[in-house]
Amino acid sequence: MRNIRITRSVIPNLFTSLNMFSGFVSVIYSSEQDYIKAAMFIIIGAVFDALDGIMARLTHSSSEFGVELDSLSDLVSFGVAPAFLIYHSYLNHLGALGIVISSLLMVFGGLRLARFNVQLVGFDKSYFTGLPIPSSAITIAAYVLVYFNGNSYQEPFDTYIIPLVILLSLLMVSKIRYETLPKFSGKGIKERPYSFAFVVISLIIIIATEGKALFYVFILMILIGIFRHAFSLAFRTGKGHKVSPKETAGKN
Repeated sequence: MRNIRITRSVIPNLFTSLNMFSGFVSVIYSSEQDYIKAAMFIIIGAVFDALDGIMARLTHSSSEFGVELDSLSDLVSFGVAPAFLIYHSYLNHLGALGIVISSLLMVFGGLRLARFNVQLVGFDKSYFTGLPIPSSAITIAAYVLVYFNGNSYQEPFDTYIIPLVILLSLLMVSKIRYETLPKFSGKGIKERPYSFAFVVISLIIIIATEGKALFYVFILMILIGIFRHAFSLAFRTGKGHKVSPKETAGKN
């Protein structure tokens, strides 16, 4: 017993493991056709995922082991669980095509996590390249919670679910930048006041609507990233087409 050593990293790794467990529970509930609870446990997993990062910073115990464990947990909770939820609750009527479409959330999510691990330099980042896999999973789970009435999906769920799955999958492996959550400290608020205000206002709206606004908040966040990326590309393209007087003279 004296040889057993408990390190500070146990605390964040415990929350990471709870995230993985939540994903497993979600799969169980999906298989039992309890899709509301399945969606809820995906969101619960996201809460544990956020807490493990907070605990790692508080205990100064960020490590490569923690990063790898976090990615494995994320793949279960935010890749496998939402893919299985969407297939089992709706896309199964499409047969093999339904399997392929729903699996995109898992496959592209896995690619997203692998790219993140390879490109990771340090443990503090101000942005993510591509939509984070938890954001994709929360969007899917929130969509289910909004439109599933306990027995079947209400309109317009079936109209948008396939385009939504494809869009989220592609965004995860895109090069669009999405900001990380601002640090809830005086310095963090001062550095990113607009991001902090967006998070606070979003939380107030989500709480005031008893969670019903969660899907729309995440859609707004996703669209902001897309429009900001498009604006950045247009700005760079515009600058690239400007021809200097020297270049003009050289062509004559």
